[in-house]
Amino acid sequence: LVMDLNEMKNRLSAMQSKSSGKSGEKKSVFWKPSVGKQIVRVVPSKYNKLNPFTEMYFHYGIGKNTMVSPINWGEKDPIVEFAKQLRQTSDKENWRLAKKVEPKMRIFVPVIVRGEESEGVKLWQFGKELYMDFLNLADNEDVGDFTDVSIGRDITLTTVGPEVTGTNYNKTTIMPKVKETPLAASKDEVNALLENQPNPMEVFKRYSFEDMKAALQEWLTPEEPEEGSIIDDEKEEAAPITTGKAYSIKTPAAAQVSKADKFDALFEDEEETNGSPF
Repeated sequence: LVMDLNEMKNRLSAMQSKSSGKSGEKKSVFWKPSVGKQIVRVVPSKYNKLNPFTEMYFHYGIGKNTMVSPINWGEKDPIVEFAKQLRQTSDKENWRLAKKVEPKMRIFVPVIVRGEESEGVKLWQFGKELYMDFLNLADNEDVGDFTDVSIGRDITLTTVGPEVTGTNYNKTTIMPKVKETPLAASKDEVNALLENQPNPMEVFKRYSFEDMKAALQEWLTPEEPEEGSIIDDEKEEAAPITTGKAYSIKTPAAAQVSKADKFDALFEDEEETNGSPF
């Protein structure tokens, strides 16, 4: 038998195209403002017609990747459960650790960028401060419903870089346009924007309870590098938060319990656990 090289080339081309398409698709879902001025329009959400802003919670710096919290779907999060246990104690260090591990809120809103309407609806994510600015804008009687598809308002964004903010991050401020304008020029274009939107609740990888618990345990009890081993400086610098020491569950000296069993005890039902784990 002789391998068909032309067939192999065709399959290679198809796989490269498929892989490129997936990567491009994921990348095109999100948008963020660049330094300078840009104009966007907040699009009414297909998934929540009463509120275009989706609040989601994430764990940063625990595990190799950012993890979306299961509480977004009303499910138990082992890291949140651990933080609750820490806050049941009167130990200040436990409370500081609880604050570190608790999920942080990010806001996602569907927008179109003026001048880039052909790109379709993108998800813009930001933090609590800018979210409050948008909520205050919605509360302003002189502005009204800036998402209205017929008489809404475009939003001018002004973004400054680290040299102005004095931090490692950009900062964006918002200002509604005075003139009311439609979302798009035709009814068909409006309908297309309302229907073709990424769902922020579906674009992130969901981790299992056990995977998240394992990531938490590894973060809490980091292994010491072996003598003579090379530490990856890049990874060390990238870690946003550290515990500073290993944490364990205090149990009576008479009870010979493995470290894994001690950790698992944190996640038993409340009626099965007695007192604080610390």
